[in-house]
Amino acid sequence: MNATTQPLVDGPSYAAPVRAAASFLPASKIGAVAMVGRGDPDVIPLWFGEGDLTTPAFINEAATRALAAGETFYTWQRGIPPLRQAIADYTARVYGIACGPERITVTGSGMQAIILTCQALLGRGDNAVIVGPIWPNIVHGVELQEAEARQVDLAFDGAAWSLDLDRLFAAVDERTRFIFVNSPNNPTGWVMPSEMQKAILDFCRERHIWVVADEVYARLVYDRPVAPSFLEHAGPDDPLVVVQSFSKPWAMTGWRLGWVTSPDNFGDLLAKLTQINTSGSPAFLQHGALAAIRDGDAFLAEMVERCRVGREVVLQGLARFPRVRIARPEAAFYAFFGVDGMADSLEFAKRLVRESKVGVAPGIAFGAGGEGYLRLCFASAPERLQTAIDRMAPLLA
Repeated sequence: MNATTQPLVDGPSYAAPVRAAASFLPASKIGAVAMVGRGDPDVIPLWFGEGDLTTPAFINEAATRALAAGETFYTWQRGIPPLRQAIADYTARVYGIACGPERITVTGSGMQAIILTCQALLGRGDNAVIVGPIWPNIVHGVELQEAEARQVDLAFDGAAWSLDLDRLFAAVDERTRFIFVNSPNNPTGWVMPSEMQKAILDFCRERHIWVVADEVYARLVYDRPVAPSFLEHAGPDDPLVVVQSFSKPWAMTGWRLGWVTSPDNFGDLLAKLTQINTSGSPAFLQHGALAAIRDGDAFLAEMVERCRVGREVVLQGLARFPRVRIARPEAAFYAFFGVDGMADSLEFAKRLVRESKVGVAPGIAFGAGGEGYLRLCFASAPERLQTAIDRMAPLLA
């Protein structure tokens, strides 16, 4: 019996040994807040990363037609060919770069794309350098591979978030397998400048390590049509994996579909890992995704405008409270705000649910650099957001 399967003295008791890396995964701190208020119809739930719009009808209808047509069998591990071609065309149209379908792999969510990438790149004793604060699942994905997650946090100067590239590069050593960047960033709304992306890609190219870029919020940006992408600096064979998702732009969080843009031989590796993990994403759902990426520009524009309005409601509302510190988010749909005097964001978020009937995410869920902050998703109707701010006033004032 090796060290990773020994019985756990201080951990949960199982019928037989399990891996420590799995057993000691922490419970979701966002989920812990949600459990306080779930089932209470009076709670305004702004804790998760999704809005209050359902998936638009034209996407649902495309999936329904495919289901009725019998698209219920095993399918291509890398995604149905029409969808891969449509994503390649979308990439060329949005970013102005040549991208063939051989570089596209459809996955069962953006998160599965990240897990497959961790499976491909990490082993025991390796490490990944991660720009934080960050959605915690990437950290757990690294740790499940018995690798080390090294988080280098953005700095907040009271007005804006920024990244120190020297600190980021100093965290890299001979055991580093990739640098992970989420831009636009969840939870801060920070957007990495294009020249910084180029510098990171150049650094990794020289050291033969990967860049893994989570760009799922790329279209939810408020001062341009699309956020800067690492793809704009990379050739087809560079050590770059870009993860995107259908969830956020087209209100498809429950569909669990994403995609990866990578060198084509890395996509072949992802196909083998997909075969082991899920055997592929349901074909009829992929037809819905095809409709989204081909015909979804109008809905996307509506989503961005809805979030823009929500952002202003929340920023103006939070400006009433002297204890609150916040940078105007450039992208994504989150207000990540500090509260002076708040020592424990998890307990404070639970208190907001109980006393204010508003659910937000605790900053500690995004790593140590997030403590002292709360995250509120503003992808909701402005009236709902205004009510939430008004309810929170007694605890934020």
